[in-house]
Parts: sequence; structure tokens; C-alpha cells
Amino acid sequence: MDALSTILDTTRLRSVVYSKFPLAAPWGLDIVQDENSQFWRLVSGSCTIGSPDGHVIELAEGDLVFVPHGSAHWIADKATSLRMPSPEFVKARRAGIPVFNTGGEITTLIAGHFEFDYQPLHPFLKDLPSIIHIRQYVTENEILLRQVTQLMLEELNNERPGSSVMLKCLSEIMFINIIRAYLEQTMPSSGFLSALNDPRISKALKLMQDSPQNDWTLQSLASEIGMSRSVFFNQFKKLVHETPLSYLTNWRIRQAQKLLLTDNSNISEIAAKVGYQSEAAFNRIFKSKIGQTPALYRRSKSFK
Repeated sequence: MDALSTILDTTRLRSVVYSKFPLAAPWGLDIVQDENSQFWRLVSGSCTIGSPDGHVIELAEGDLVFVPHGSAHWIADKATSLRMPSPEFVKARRAGIPVFNTGGEITTLIAGHFEFDYQPLHPFLKDLPSIIHIRQYVTENEILLRQVTQLMLEELNNERPGSSVMLKCLSEIMFINIIRAYLEQTMPSSGFLSALNDPRISKALKLMQDSPQNDWTLQSLASEIGMSRSVFFNQFKKLVHETPLSYLTNWRIRQAQKLLLTDNSNISEIAAKVGYQSEAAFNRIFKSKIGQTPALYRRSKSFK
């Protein structure tokens, strides 16, 4: 499994919320900061999306916008339209009160948010820009995104048995293809994603991700990828924004989170699987990162 696939496998989606709605011009929404990633797919019509820092994007039919950090933003038929706070819009829709349903040109959007299984988020997600714009027809993966969107529309329109499960599966495909399309459009020159393009740093990431149970040291990792300790340390920190051993610790804890929810092994066995021979040391580090002991984490998540 390549390094990106391994990372995506540990950023599993816990839940996804979708809605599809037509909006008649003039319309506008102020989207408040949210802890979840959000996306907008413009099914028909046209609109504009912007951020508080003044960044504005004109969307064409078929375009997709991904907001990976749930940052505050706005979306409207045009930048000058009056905007309603998103909580008020959601409240009105739930109450069956018509909003933006009369007037001019109709814009149809699919909106949704992704809630990820494990916190804190992998630096791969943290390094993404605040708003990602995927243009229709620009990349090969955008073709797949259009196909996924069409399947989503069919599920949202027909509400057939099993729709919620189908939408969750489609959302995972959508998320992966958003990342692929972004990488096709813009290969970052710095940050975690650029580390995946560095052959030796990417190899070091894969070694840690594939074998977290190994007793890795800075020297052993550097030797495996053919770099000196100091050059490896500096290059890794420059690209990944943390030291190799800090990344290893965080990766082990993410793997432990996954195993605690999917593996029936006891705590000491899980500790060993992620590189800790001492259950006490594992408990201490896990609690310092997650805020709960492994046992409490397993119990609390099992009842959700």
C-alpha cells in the first residue's frame, strides 16, 4: 500500500451529512466555522464562494469546492447579495419555512460535511489549503467526481432502501477523488503532501506507517533511506512540519485508536502492535495525546 493510501485508510469517515437544495436569486449564506470538513457541488446554475480574507471564487456548473478545515466562508449567487447566517437557514429548512425559493435564476447545490473517525487529524489534512476548488473537466479524477455526484443525486432524490449506507460509501469515494483531483491540479511545493513526492522522505513515512511496531530510531530510519541523520532530520521536519520520531509517536497513537475500535485484542497486545512493550508507557502517551486512557477511549467510542 502506498503512503497516501495508508494515510487515507486511517482518516476514515465516521459520518456524512448531505442535502440538495435549489436556491432562487438573489440568495446568500454565511457559513460559520465548523469542526467538520465541508463540500459544495454546483449541480446547475452559477454562484460565488468567498472567505473572510477576501478570497473569492466564481463557480461554474459542475465545479466542486472542498473546505477541509471547516473554515468560515460564504456562498451566494453573487458577491453583493445579502447573506443569511447558515444556522438560521438550517433552522428554517427544518421547520419547513420557504427560504430563497422565489425570484430569479435557480441554482442547485449539493452540500455536505465529512466527520472523520480519529482525532487529532493527520498532518496531511491539516496541510490542505482552507478552500480547494476542483474545476469540472480539468482532471481525470473530476470525471469520477461527476459520476459519484450523479449517484448521490439519484440516492437523494429517490430515498431507496439502504440510501444512508450508499451515501456513506459514495462519500468515501468522493473524498479520495477530491484529494486526487487536488493533487492533479496543484502539486504543493511544501508541506506534508510534498513529502509524499520526495522519494526518500516518502520511503521513511512508509516504513513507519507499515511497521509501527518496529523499534525505530532516527539513525535506523536514516540508514534505511540512505541519508545522514542530520540531513534526514532537517528535510523531514521541513516537509512534514514535525520531527521523524514525533510523527512516529502520533502515527502509533492513530493506529492504536483504530485498533481499539476494530480489534478485540487487550490493551497490552494493542500496545505491542503499535510499538510499545510497556503497557504503562502506552497508556501514558495515549492519554497525553487523546485526553483519555486507551480503555476509556474504547468504552466511550463503543457506545456511540
